[in-house]
Amino acid sequence: MTVTAAQIAQMRRMVAEPAATTYSDDLLEDIIELYPTIDELGTLPYYWVQGTGAPTQTANANWIPTYNLNMAAAQIWDEKAAAISNQYDFKADGGDYSRSQAFKHASEQAKYYRSRRGLSTFTLYKSPKESQSNPLNSESWIGNLPEGDNFDGDDVSFLSY
Repeated sequence: MTVTAAQIAQMRRMVAEPAATTYSDDLLEDIIELYPTIDELGTLPYYWVQGTGAPTQTANANWIPTYNLNMAAAQIWDEKAAAISNQYDFKADGGDYSRSQAFKHASEQAKYYRSRRGLSTFTLYKSPKESQSNPLNSESWIGNLPEGDNFDGDDVSFLSY
C-alpha cells in the first residue's frame, strides 16, 4: 500500500500539524494505512479466503490505494485530546486560564472528522460452515412450522416452565 505525499500534506492540514515535530511523515503514513477503503472502481482493498479453518484476509492486487483520511484525522485528534486531557482551568493573579478549551477543541475536531468518515460496509462469513450431511429442510426447521390461529384464553401452556 502506498500513501502519496499529497495525502500526507492534506493530513497535516486536517490535523493542524504543519511540521514533522510530533507526527513524522512515516507515522502519518502508518496511521493513514490503517484506514483503507473501496477505490473509485468499487474494488475492495482485500478479500477473504474461506478454507477449512478461519477465513484469512488477502490483499487485492487490483485495488487502487485509497484511504479514508477523515478516519485517520479523527484518530490523530483523539490522540491530541488524550495528550492534553489532564489540563484544567484555574484563576491566578487576576487571570482566568481556560486550558480545558484545548481538550474540548481536539475532541470536537475528532467528532467532526469521524462524522465525515463516509459509509462503510462489511460482509459476514459464517464459520465453521454447516455440515452438508444433515442439511436443514422444511421438516426440521422450526421456523417453518405453522402457528395456531385461535387462542381462547384458557391455553396457558406457553407459560409453563
